[in-house]
Amino acid sequence: MTVHFIREIDNLTMLLLEVTSKAEHAVHLAIQAMLSHDVSLAQKVIDSDDEIDVAEIRIEEECLKILALYQPVARDLRKVITILKVNNEIERVGDLAVNIAERVFDMASYGENMVEKLDFEEMTNKACGMLKKSIDSLTFREVVTAAEVISLDEEVDKLHHDAYLLAREKMLQHPNQSGYYLDCLTISRCLERIADIATNISEDVIYMERGIIVRHLHEREQK
Repeated sequence: MTVHFIREIDNLTMLLLEVTSKAEHAVHLAIQAMLSHDVSLAQKVIDSDDEIDVAEIRIEEECLKILALYQPVARDLRKVITILKVNNEIERVGDLAVNIAERVFDMASYGENMVEKLDFEEMTNKACGMLKKSIDSLTFREVVTAAEVISLDEEVDKLHHDAYLLAREKMLQHPNQSGYYLDCLTISRCLERIADIATNISEDVIYMERGIIVRHLHEREQK
């Protein structure tokens, strides 16, 4: 493929890195807002989602332009399709950050010292760490890194399961605080979905580099 095509792909990758950084930052801010019951910070996360949406549209338009202009085939085609798919996944991360931020308004109504807060630090770090590694695997075309991300998904699933059990226990102990712990379950589910998105991206990277579809392979091997 031409030098121009390679340059276009490099530019797309840089745009994708920028929007991924914004989405990851939004998740961290949303969790911070949840922990501190900071509704102004939560609103900042919600307001910043437009930037991620605009970036998604720009990247999608560039991908479609490249497909029409260069008509890539084989591995080059897989590169463009992978960027197009990952772009959509990152926009969903931004939406999940907004979902977390929206819970803050309800959680803040319980007051700072009225409830026992759940600790999402480990789950947040793991999920966002997986997201960063998945994008690294795309940027540097590292199949081994992509496989590592996929292997980490079960750890986040377990943390989500543990959060569910703890929230259920707290709801039984404090029925008047059930709404708060239902919000916690929503947040836990959002973080678990971010880990799933990182897994999806990693599976797409393996397809891009090897031409092998590994999605659902783990589930099939267990049957």
